[in-house]
Amino acid sequence: MGNEGTEALKYVWKGAIPLQIHLHDSEVATLPPPPPVLLLAPRIGYLPLLASQIKPLFSNSLPPGEDTIWFEYKGLPLKWYIPTGVLFDLLCAEPERPWNLTVHFRGYPSNTLTPCEGEDAVKWSFINSLKEAAYIINGNCKNVMNMSQSDQLDLWRSVLNGRIPVRLYVRIFTEMFDDLEKAPEIDSWEKISYINRPVGLNKDEGKCFTLTDAMKTLLPEYFGEGTLNGEKTIEEEVQDVHPEVAGDPKITEEVTASVSERTEAKQPSESAEIKLIRIQGIKPKPEIPFSWVVNNLMNPDHYLHICVYLIHH
Repeated sequence: MGNEGTEALKYVWKGAIPLQIHLHDSEVATLPPPPPVLLLAPRIGYLPLLASQIKPLFSNSLPPGEDTIWFEYKGLPLKWYIPTGVLFDLLCAEPERPWNLTVHFRGYPSNTLTPCEGEDAVKWSFINSLKEAAYIINGNCKNVMNMSQSDQLDLWRSVLNGRIPVRLYVRIFTEMFDDLEKAPEIDSWEKISYINRPVGLNKDEGKCFTLTDAMKTLLPEYFGEGTLNGEKTIEEEVQDVHPEVAGDPKITEEVTASVSERTEAKQPSESAEIKLIRIQGIKPKPEIPFSWVVNNLMNPDHYLHICVYLIHH
């Protein structure tokens, strides 16, 4: 899988999604309305970082007021701290190209989205994710802020040999559907479980720890492996072991945002079925070694972002 791994890494780092971005009708103050903007958005990037490309093309059409950029898809405000590629994989059951998004510069939905104060907010969100991942891997995150090349290599080796920080985005359906195009649309983030959980690479000789094995480890409440109600959350572990890290307000803010949507564990069920797993736009085979997925599809924040469509009767 050497060559395949190289190609996958190129796909992760160079992958892009074609976007067609429309200014919301309520914010069009000129006639004729501005045409949509077509651009390529990096998969590993974040939507607010597109502001410098988009705003100049819409600025002459905006009504008076203070600019605060945010995006929506079919009426759903998009969470700015989730990588663009993850949003696309999660919300487009059948990939839509170009992906039609609506941009707003007014009326920020603060009841739905956490505040985003431009590029600095995105940078701090990314760094805090990196700190969380480093803590899961190494038990501390002291070197993240000033990582040298050797530090990055050490961190990467730790990823390959230890616990893997995973962010799961789970869409749960209660009815079967054959075609992904028939998957119900999402109109609320309450219908998506956003879960941070680490998983250890199984080192048993003679047994390949597959993506399916990892999913059952990550979602035991759906596959008869017991619930996670007794386990501590990441932020609780940080508080217990490294209170000085937990006291960092920026880490606290990011952890709070990332776990506030965590679903409560359900009773084990043998009737759950994974309809789709999508990572970096790729639908890997269930039997693929999980180590390959980790080696090649990890995000730059050192989290493995996995989108899952789960049918639960």
